Amino acid sequence: MNIELESAIAVLERTPAVLAKWLSGLGEQWTQVNEGPETFSAFDVVGHLVHGELTDWLARVKVILEHGEAQPFAPFDRFAMYEESRGRSLNALLARFSELRAENLAELRALQLTEEQLALTGTHPVLGRVTLSELLSAWVVHDLDHIYQIARVMAHQYREAAGLWRFMRVLGGGE
Repeated sequence: MNIELESAIAVLERTPAVLAKWLSGLGEQWTQVNEGPETFSAFDVVGHLVHGELTDWLARVKVILEHGEAQPFAPFDRFAMYEESRGRSLNALLARFSELRAENLAELRALQLTEEQLALTGTHPVLGRVTLSELLSAWVVHDLDHIYQIARVMAHQYREAAGLWRFMRVLGGGE
């Protein structure tokens, strides 16, 4: 399936509201726990998404449109949120994410990308040659992946308490 930009934007614009509705007001036992070393809590995921809005997705769109493959994307520090989120509340991060996402999507829409532009290529520092369409598709999948990650991390808290229902996929089972 090729990207349908307005359909993709429809998902991207809902992510902040989904996360705000889901996470606002939950205690730290849900939002600050993770699955172990080098894994993200729900709080970390939101900080990571904020960092991505500031430095990743739209910045890379602009690199492709302005430079093509001649200028590789800047590497993305997927752990930058640990420092950037320090001292901030989850609600503040959720509000910042919502604000940045709205700004970025308004700017993306204003570009009025054509099919020809969606086929333009850029250079990812690890993956190599990517199209603008692939980048935008990955942005949507990235959101969905982190929504799933939050569900998995939260479910993990009740893994043992679920007893015989540990077979559920969100708990690492196969169903």
